[in-house]
Amino acid sequence: MRAAVLTGFDRPMEVREVEIDDPGPGEVRVRIKASGVCGSDIKAMDGKSPVVRRLPFVLGHESAGIVESVGEGVTGVRPGDHVIIAMNGACGRCRNCGAGRFHLCSGPARMAAIMGTMRDGTTRIRVDGADARTMIGIGSFAEYAVVNEPMCVKIAKDAPFDTMCLLACGVITGVGAVLNVAAVTPGSSVLVVGCGGVGLNVVQGAVLAGATTIIAADVAEPKLKLAREFGATHAILSTDLPRQVGEVVRGGVDYAFDVTGVPGVLADAFAATQPGGTTVMVGSPPQGRPITLEPGLLFASRRLMGTQGGDAAPIRDLPMLAEQYLRGRLDLDRLVSERVPLEEINEAVRHVREGAVARSVVVFD
Repeated sequence: MRAAVLTGFDRPMEVREVEIDDPGPGEVRVRIKASGVCGSDIKAMDGKSPVVRRLPFVLGHESAGIVESVGEGVTGVRPGDHVIIAMNGACGRCRNCGAGRFHLCSGPARMAAIMGTMRDGTTRIRVDGADARTMIGIGSFAEYAVVNEPMCVKIAKDAPFDTMCLLACGVITGVGAVLNVAAVTPGSSVLVVGCGGVGLNVVQGAVLAGATTIIAADVAEPKLKLAREFGATHAILSTDLPRQVGEVVRGGVDYAFDVTGVPGVLADAFAATQPGGTTVMVGSPPQGRPITLEPGLLFASRRLMGTQGGDAAPIRDLPMLAEQYLRGRLDLDRLVSERVPLEEINEAVRHVREGAVARSVVVFD
């Protein structure tokens, strides 16, 4: 099959022929139909991802496609099913799954997928005879992907792949941060800092939750314009965030979401909440960089929380989000700024780096 292969950091991917195996027991081979280009993939290209250490590597994880074949013991899906490939497929048996924390599954298959292998520690893709690992056990910048069965979530056959793929990462992370993590309440005020692909979905999540004041903040005017189109009631070109937010909501907002991953921005977002407010760190900060907060703010019962993929249970949340889209309550169409073939993936990466798009989607015939 063809795949975009990462052979070195800080360099373009190479679109080339690679070998892919049949699925093993409990595994599914999916013909990829669409895959979004996510900031996490670009972070890996730059050598800044803790899960990408061995090359060659096949990136891509925000994807949807058609089940092509299944391994022994697979009962949940069959060839011909249309599926979203979830970032995490909970085992349902570990301590965290037993407590309902499916997003923190610590089962062996999930732990292996994080490091780019299957449960047995091997891979299903080879480049020039060498094993190639895949992004969180998916590797969807390719014509096919072999994944663990729990990662496959069935969708309606009339649902478009180029929008459904976005649910797997950008949408479920943003909306999930609002609904699952912060549990935003109707009538509340919300601040969203960073209005790229994920940030726009935090805005959409706030709309779904019934927030009445939604403040979008960014350093780029075009992104603020988009945020207003997705439901933000106010837009701030960030300079002095706590002061600017205070001019809109006296005393600060009920909930703040930092989608930038910049430590200083997180501190500003935290300071822009009212006493008793909640701040959620959605963007991933650089490893080893400390976050400095004003201690006095904590005494007023402000909370700082993190999230991993919107703390989602894919089997529950992905069908719900797909239904919201099909009912017209979740806008996915305007998130797709461009659709490109696999051969143009490096151009799509450049557009994402430049902040010129909400989402670039690689589509396959």
